[in-house]
Amino acid sequence: MDTKDNQKCCTEESMAQKLKILCIHGYRQNAETFRAKTGSFRKMVHKWAQFTYITAPHKVILVDDSKDLNQDEPNIGQSVDDEQYGWFFNRDDKTFRGIRKGGPAIGFEESVNLIGEIFEKEGPFDGLLGFSQGACFVGLLCDLQQRGCRIVNVSVTKFNFNFAIMASGFKSGSLPHLKYYIDRINLPSLHIFGENDNVIPTEMGEALSNCFEEPIIVRHPGGHYLPAAAPQKHEYQKFFKLQLLQKQYSEQYAEKIDA
Repeated sequence: MDTKDNQKCCTEESMAQKLKILCIHGYRQNAETFRAKTGSFRKMVHKWAQFTYITAPHKVILVDDSKDLNQDEPNIGQSVDDEQYGWFFNRDDKTFRGIRKGGPAIGFEESVNLIGEIFEKEGPFDGLLGFSQGACFVGLLCDLQQRGCRIVNVSVTKFNFNFAIMASGFKSGSLPHLKYYIDRINLPSLHIFGENDNVIPTEMGEALSNCFEEPIIVRHPGGHYLPAAAPQKHEYQKFFKLQLLQKQYSEQYAEKIDA
């Protein structure tokens, strides 16, 4: 095989390899609803990534429909019959609002433990993708990974990832999370937020991005959703291509060390 044919073969082989990404839905969503809402996004980057969707362990109980006005996730395009879940609650009545400051983080440890179990059973994963409360949760996981911490009986050594994508994200205001966000997180990160997000204000997304070293920021003129239009396509694809190249380089380097 000549050099030209060898280069072509290597290119085809490298493109066949994809990034594995674990997807973390927003509050009052589940794996299926989040998958449905991100279909256009997946099409934009399917050449470089494959996605695994999981559901949070805590079911959201809506006692009164009027409480919908106080929740973080508008259920546009979502059936009232869809089961709704969350990663943790920041009030004693087991509700959640992203803009709330203070309060508990009920169920957080169980959710971290679930991530560890998913990594053990279905991993490894190269990166995490989170939306809204899911993006908040991803930010906390990034901090835990960097510090190598244990929380209660949960060991974060169970999971290891190389980048994070956070859409409509924010810093948790829960009191148990005040010890987070102290040091900047040295991890490639992509942050996406809308200039007209009425659920999570833009400045909250900016505050989360400032917790990372050299964050890549994609702004869009819309609201509380993960956009997948032409203006964002280039930034998404550029980020995924770079992460895939870095993965391939790391694997090739590891092979040389082992040889």
